Amino acid sequence: MKLGLGNIRGLGDALSLYENMSRTRPLPNAKQFTQLLSRLVKLKEYSAAIHIFKDLCNNLGVSVDEYTMTIAINSYCLSNRVDYGFSILGWFFKRGCVPNVFTFNTLLKGLFRENKINEAQGLFRKMVREGLCDIDVVTYGTVIDGLCKAGNTPMAIEMLRVMEKGGTCKPNTHVYNMVIDSLCKDKMIDNALKLFDEMSAKGIPADVVTYNVLICGLCNLSRWSEVKMLMEEMIGYKIYPDIFTFSSLVDALCKEGLVDEAEDVIQIMKQQNVTPDVISYSALIDGYCLQGRMDEARYVFDSSMVRMNIAPDIRSYNILINGYCKKKRIDDAMHIFRETPRKGLKPDVTTYNTILKGLFLGGRFSEALEIFDELQAVGLIPDFYTYCTMLDGLCKNGEFERALLLLDALERKGGGKHHLHITYYNVVINGLCEAKKLDLARALFRDLPSKGLEPDVVTYNILIKGCCQNGLLEEAKDILLKMEQASLSPNEITYNVIVQGNLRGGKHEDAAKLFEEMHAKGFTLSASTFELMLDLLDPEDKNSTIFKMIQKLAPDTLKQKL
Repeated sequence: MKLGLGNIRGLGDALSLYENMSRTRPLPNAKQFTQLLSRLVKLKEYSAAIHIFKDLCNNLGVSVDEYTMTIAINSYCLSNRVDYGFSILGWFFKRGCVPNVFTFNTLLKGLFRENKINEAQGLFRKMVREGLCDIDVVTYGTVIDGLCKAGNTPMAIEMLRVMEKGGTCKPNTHVYNMVIDSLCKDKMIDNALKLFDEMSAKGIPADVVTYNVLICGLCNLSRWSEVKMLMEEMIGYKIYPDIFTFSSLVDALCKEGLVDEAEDVIQIMKQQNVTPDVISYSALIDGYCLQGRMDEARYVFDSSMVRMNIAPDIRSYNILINGYCKKKRIDDAMHIFRETPRKGLKPDVTTYNTILKGLFLGGRFSEALEIFDELQAVGLIPDFYTYCTMLDGLCKNGEFERALLLLDALERKGGGKHHLHITYYNVVINGLCEAKKLDLARALFRDLPSKGLEPDVVTYNILIKGCCQNGLLEEAKDILLKMEQASLSPNEITYNVIVQGNLRGGKHEDAAKLFEEMHAKGFTLSASTFELMLDLLDPEDKNSTIFKMIQKLAPDTLKQKL
């Protein structure tokens, strides 16, 4: 059968068709070439679309129109080259074409896609000020969506208010959903609910997406009674919960530790003829794993999903492997890990990172080293978490020489900061401090500037803790001073560590001074620090420093002790 636009299945088909079209004489009209370009964009073959567009203009001499050029702009924008998209805009005027609102909307999306927020806002203002095109609801929606995704919800709300005051482009349900979703993600759920009420008052109908984002937001804040009310309300309006609604509920309940309730939601889904999917079941498996109920997690994985004809995906396997590793059931974790390829799934970096952590946790560092080698042998690239896991695992298994060799290898990779991260050094410095190898820890700390790295608050906290644990309280104070001289502000962890060190070292007056300092900065003692103070308290000695500290901090607790 002759290949045509209607039966293009992939890039090869599209390129073959283009070759045939370009050899045909007379050439097909511009509309047919434009349809081919549009098909390539739908296939996400943006570079091919750009190549063909250039060939049409430069070699075939096809007279492209504004629609063809807009597709080319869209291809550049989707390839994260909005700058080239603007260069095509110049072609419009050279060819006597007028860019329409779709062209400018495409450029706006491209700018937001590349996080060029100021340029996008500038283009929008120019479109309004100079009347470049008739702005539509899609234009406003594009700007609002871009602002929301950039985390600038207040500006998105301002844009919404501009739309409300305008004449022709009133906000629709989709636009309100964007802002409500952004407010929910910012945990400003009460503001989101107010906007939801505004929609109703203005006669703008909510849809399942509106309810979904609100329900998800309320779930994340454990406001279950309001979740129930919203679900009853949406059903009352004949807006029925979909897979996203139920999956959000299952996930939130599991994270809250309410796995049995999540299991009930799965049953309700089936009763409502909403078929649970792999996401729903993966959330349920994760819930059981978080509670250490591995047999039930495995039952869902092996039986419940099979009955529903749902195949676990790689995320499902990763969750189950992680659950077994946390319970130190490493053999079970390895069995699942080795089963993954036999099920037609390819383990990803997360899979390897999880099993690596489990093997180190179980003290099986030799196997962990083999898995690390295997990860690279199968063509995967170790990521930040891989290296953190390796360094931490080696240190905790006393393999400091191997850990330092791995750091050296990372330094040599590309010879620059791209491969280095202060966290890698923090992990090793922490391991050395815990093993009482302070000389090595200090040396590594001193070498950081030569590697193009600056210590962060975590680095200093680790060294202060190491000194305190080894009774080196004066050195801990010196490090605290150096930290402040490096323009790094001590945090709550810093103060709790050094207060604990001074308490354990019998330096109660110094601990009291540090306590006053942290209190003045708005920091509070941790539960472990307070428990240590209670252990050291002599209820009979009412003049002691610790007695006075507890009296100031928790007089009611002191009364109970007396």
